[in-house]
Amino acid sequence: MASIFTRIINGELPGHFVWRDDVAVAIMTIAPVKPGHCLVIPIAEVDHWDDVPAEISAHLLDVAGKVAKAQKKVYSPKRVGVMVAGLEVPHTHYHLVPIDGIAELDFALQQPAEPEVLAAEAAKLRAALVELGYRDSAE
Repeated sequence: MASIFTRIINGELPGHFVWRDDVAVAIMTIAPVKPGHCLVIPIAEVDHWDDVPAEISAHLLDVAGKVAKAQKKVYSPKRVGVMVAGLEVPHTHYHLVPIDGIAELDFALQQPAEPEVLAAEAAKLRAALVELGYRDSAE
């Protein structure tokens, strides 16, 4: 059975895309720790991050770096934290969270967000990616 991420990637469920290419997507999480919290996900459904083929793993980090630059531009955090937990959905995904301190990398801080809020945050990040010289990457 397809993961919830695969269903979002395939358009079966709604998602707020920040980035999309042939290998990976970045979407807003429905329960962000902070505004701008998004997920970088391989299109290939691989449960454990350490089983992702090296070339896909490298691509995920490349996409994560581009999205992190957009997050820095939009939110001006001290850092963009990266977490790979993998317990909530059996499909590899990197959490990218704009943070000002390590305590902000805590899943206990997650709060559900309204779809219109997620859409607005995704639009800001897509615009920042374009301003940074990346293509309009969510199409």
